[in-house]
Amino acid sequence: MSGGDGRCDAVVSSVEVDPPLPWAGLLALACAGFITILTEALPAGLLPAISADLGVSEAWVGQLVTVYAVGSLLAAIPLVAATRHCRRRPLLLMAIGGFTVANSVTAVSPFYDVTLVARFIAGVSAGLLWALLAVHASRMVAPAQQGRAIAVAMVGTPLALSLGIPAGTLLGQAIGWRWTFGLMSLLSLGLLAWARVRVPDFAGQARGAPLRLRRVLALPGVLQVLGVMLLFVFAHNVLYTYIAPVLSVAGADAQVERYLLLFGATALVSIGMVGVLIDRWLHGLTLASLVLFGMAAMMMALWPDAPMALAAAVACWGLGYGGVATLFQTALARNAGETADIATSMLVTGWNLAIAGGGILGGLLLQGIGPASLSWTVLLLLLPALGLALPARGWR
Repeated sequence: MSGGDGRCDAVVSSVEVDPPLPWAGLLALACAGFITILTEALPAGLLPAISADLGVSEAWVGQLVTVYAVGSLLAAIPLVAATRHCRRRPLLLMAIGGFTVANSVTAVSPFYDVTLVARFIAGVSAGLLWALLAVHASRMVAPAQQGRAIAVAMVGTPLALSLGIPAGTLLGQAIGWRWTFGLMSLLSLGLLAWARVRVPDFAGQARGAPLRLRRVLALPGVLQVLGVMLLFVFAHNVLYTYIAPVLSVAGADAQVERYLLLFGATALVSIGMVGVLIDRWLHGLTLASLVLFGMAAMMMALWPDAPMALAAAVACWGLGYGGVATLFQTALARNAGETADIATSMLVTGWNLAIAGGGILGGLLLQGIGPASLSWTVLLLLLPALGLALPARGWR
């Protein structure tokens, strides 16, 4: 009897139990991602109010999203290169502090030019934050737990899309857009204290060879994935930045937060489906995302004044958009191998370049032709994206 107990004890003692995840620190990182996405996209939901308050057209208010993206795209690769040897938590706190300053200035500035500068600072902060977030989460846990840790740290993005932006839009309509940005500044200030206490610090990388961007771009499949990403995100931001004017054609601009909530909810469903199927259907899911977005744009183009058609289109759009960041990041990581960190910085730069380009082109189309032109333009951008994505070599 005792011998049996001894064997059981030996078996139990030989089983290694993973330590619990550092939830407080990982959730602080998730909140940082939440604030980043909310700061980036909220002007799209409050376009009319900001336009009236600052005394500029809605197309010019759309450039608040554009200049944010410009800050991120200009900062991502240089900051990855310049800070790779620095300790990580001070950099993380610097990025969060940038949002605190930028949102505070946005909340009180009566001048459009000053608000643009604040948005640029917020974009630079975002470029730094996205370069740190996933890697920092992975270093907080054992190797066997890294996937779960990154998933927790990145959950702020779908929550911002599905809940934060619609709630922020509704709050901005209820209490004013300035108070909403002020509230985000207070959240950033609280997050600074939380991250300082609960997020561990890590050393930077050892000094070694410089970043070799050309070598990464030359890897098979990398340019293909980046090209599809650029076209997809460009098309998305042509439409998303100016969703309020598009909805106004059907008289639904007063309900923009409901459409954004529908978009976010279906995007959240998409993220869940991609998380389950991505290992087996990476290429198929990418093609499905392109097709769903194309269907949404077609419905908006053909029935721009039908609220039910717009609702169906927004649902398809959310399903197509929700998981694409994960799809593109996974494809790049597989193609880039050991240089995945460099490829990720290229993704951040390209993503924000597409945001900026979409905001600029959408604004020009809105002023020059009108909101009906935006959906047709999206279709013209998605057709070459689908053609470029059809060969499976970039999604192996």
